[in-house]
Amino acid sequence: MIKKFPTTPTEVLKILWKDGIFLKPKRIGEIKKELESRGYNFSDQAISMALKRAKYLIQKGKKGSYSYVQKYPYLGEGKNE
Repeated sequence: MIKKFPTTPTEVLKILWKDGIFLKPKRIGEIKKELESRGYNFSDQAISMALKRAKYLIQKGKKGSYSYVQKYPYLGEGKNE
């Protein structure tokens, strides 16, 4: 089976969730640094939109200082996606 390389912020955020990055709340700056350390360079706007669409994350805080934390842990392919 050929694995598809993730190329969108939405796909890469799902990988971060699978890796447990969102066990504790993360601000967009921390998320961007994590993405950059993995070789991804998405705009802040693209990351923000993907975070808002991620059904497995909750947005906390006030405008300008939001953080994101998982609603539930990743259980495996097809179990909670």
